[in-house]
This record gives sequence, C-alpha cells and structure tokens, in this order.
Amino acid sequence: MLVRSNPHQTQIVVLEGPVLVEHYVARSDQQSLVGNVYTGKVRNVLPGMEAAFVDFGEGKNGVLYAGDVNYDDADIEGKRPRIEMVLKPGDSVLVQVVKDAMGKKGARLTNQISLAGRYLVLAPDADVRGISRRLPDDERRRLREIVAEIRPKGMGVIVRTAAQGASKEDLTADIERLQAIWQDIDAKKDKQAPALIYSEPDLVLRVIREHFTRDFRRLLVDKQEVYDQVLQYLSGTEADLAAKVKLYDEELPLFERFHVEDQLRKALERKVWLPSGGHIVVDRTEALTVIDVNTGRFVGHTNLEQTVLQNNLEAAEEIARQLRLRDIGGIIVIDFIDMEIAKNRDAVLLKLREQLAKDKTRTQVFEVSNLGLVEMTRKNVSAGLLESFSEVCPTCAGRGVVLYEEAATLGVPLPNGGHSHTG
Repeated sequence: MLVRSNPHQTQIVVLEGPVLVEHYVARSDQQSLVGNVYTGKVRNVLPGMEAAFVDFGEGKNGVLYAGDVNYDDADIEGKRPRIEMVLKPGDSVLVQVVKDAMGKKGARLTNQISLAGRYLVLAPDADVRGISRRLPDDERRRLREIVAEIRPKGMGVIVRTAAQGASKEDLTADIERLQAIWQDIDAKKDKQAPALIYSEPDLVLRVIREHFTRDFRRLLVDKQEVYDQVLQYLSGTEADLAAKVKLYDEELPLFERFHVEDQLRKALERKVWLPSGGHIVVDRTEALTVIDVNTGRFVGHTNLEQTVLQNNLEAAEEIARQLRLRDIGGIIVIDFIDMEIAKNRDAVLLKLREQLAKDKTRTQVFEVSNLGLVEMTRKNVSAGLLESFSEVCPTCAGRGVVLYEEAATLGVPLPNGGHSHTG
C-alpha cells in the first residue's frame, strides 16, 4: 500500500506485485461523507416512492427509503408501518450516509446506524450478528464464541475479516471504542437539525482500518505527518502491523518509483489491452457499465475455440482488476466472445468469480444469459476513478459527439463522416 499526500489531495493505492489493483482519493474540495452521522430535518415525504427527503446540512437533500428507517419504536403490531405514518415534514431524524451523492442524485441515508471499527462493526439499534465469510471455518467458530461473551446487550456485532487472529482483549477494546463513539452520538442526537454529530476519520485511516491487514508486506507513506498519524492509529489497534509501515524519503517520487501514474492513466482509458493481444472496452452509461471483450491482435495457435477461451480467461482476470481499480459499481454487463463448449463457458465464469473474490466490495455474478452476456452487480458507494479525475464535457454534455444543430434543423447534409468528439 502506498500513500501520497499533497495540499490538494491524498491518494492511496494497493499493488499486488507490480500491478495496481485499487485506488482511493480524497480531494480537499470533494470529501466523501459515507459513514458520517447527522441530525437531519425531514423536508418532504413521498408515499409513492416510500421515501423521505432529508436536509442533513449538505448542498443537496439526502434520500431515506422506507427500508432504511428504524421502526422499532413505531412497530407495535409487528408490521412495518408506512413511511408517511412515521415521518412528517419538519421531523428531526438521526441519519447516517451510506452512499455519496452522485450526479443528480442526493446521498443515500439510513436511520439504522452502524459504526465500523478495526475488527468489528457495531449496530447499536439492531440485534444483528455476523462473521465475515472470508475467514476460515475454525476461525469463525473461535470468533463466534468470543463475540457471544463480549457483545453488548441489545446491540448487534458483525465481525470483519481483519479480526483473523485477534485476541479477546483486542475485540473487547474495539467494542469499547465503538460504544464510546455511540454514547457520544446518542448524547448529541437531540441537537438542532441539520447538524453533523459524528465524522468518520480521514481517508488514510479509513482505508487502513478497512483494508490494511497482515496480508500486506509493507505500507509506504511519503509525508512525515501522515506517517505519524498512521503509527499512532495502529499502536492503539494492531501494534504488530506498525513494523510494516515505512516513511518513504527517496529522491524519486513515490508513485513514479512504483510506476503508479502510468497504470492510473491507462485505467482512465476505454480500451485495456490483454497480455496475448486481445482487449476489453469499458463504457459507462447512466444505468449500467458495459464491458466488451475482443480478440484484437490475438490469433491463437491451435483452433478458434482455444483461442477464444484463452482470450476470455485473460479478459475475466483483467475485468475483475479493472472493476476494483476503477471502483465501478451498480449493474455491469460483460460481453465475452461466444464459446461453443459449455465447459469452457463455465471455466470463464469460474475465473471471473475467483478473481472477484479478492474484491472486498460486495459483488454478485449471475449465470450467462440467453444472449450470451454475463450480468453482475457491484456495490456502489462513492464516485469511481473516472469521476474523480474528470468532469462532463461542456461541448457534448457527456455524449461524446458534436451535434450539427443548424444542419439538422435546415435539412443541410452533414459533412462526410461528421466529427467525432472525445471531450
């Protein structure tokens, strides 16, 4: 893991060997609000949408869906009441941001607060229990027994992957930290809305909390202030990992030393080349992301089926990496090259699922559709890589073409071939 800081933004990247697989950025003018807790004021309730719009102090109202409202107090008969019976315009409500505002959509909010720690997630108002499926069965059993002893009464606890190998004392300390945060939130929840009452740590500590585990060989930081901050955090949570943190002070810039900028630049392009000469093309639409697989310059060695299989296997591996790196969420449709043999189709689907298993963001892959397409979803939380380093072109408004409005109106023939426009 590499951390590069400058006055305008902080970037964190994850490398597997020399290959860039994840990227996080926090810009001074574009901070993520996910995890923050606010007292919000209900502005209007839409029964037909089963949602309420809540002013929580940001530029755009957030949306609170009926399924994200904590109904415990109002749920008298065991049946969830309609949202308009629980919330009225002007009501004050405690909300947490679960998805940042994107495009014209406001942030998505929840009334079911959860607080993430190093090893655990505490749900103060819900009696939920869970353990990461990434953990081995023996470890899951051990952690389940510990959590059964230390879980606060009436609160839910979810055990994270980072808890592997953690002692009972480590888990107890994590719960105590989260309980202290909740008590502070609970004490401020009657504060006049809208108001921020709990803010998540900055990007570096969030990423370390969520992702920096014993699997990493090292973490390099290029700024003394951030280095000290990281060591202080780890000393209070997982001191063993502090030995893997190093201050990078070489003359060559950190990202240049590990060829990060070249890989980031390629991740912003539509076309990505595969090792054997094939390529994939990534296109974003408002509703979904479409990924097309092509053989390109790859002609194979034996027969067409084997050529296509090898190309699709390479594509499956690269697609999984690109989804993580570009942080693409929502619905994703992949058009692999058609294969005649069912065993080969299964092999490609298996490869895709195996590679996606490395992704800590939740994904779901469905079977090949009747049209030969692979449909999948990936949880969408914040703006992706492309959105972080681009803006909509004012000339074409994101369409990628320049329209000849006068010619279309007057019936004048368009110039041969027209003009393409890439923004």
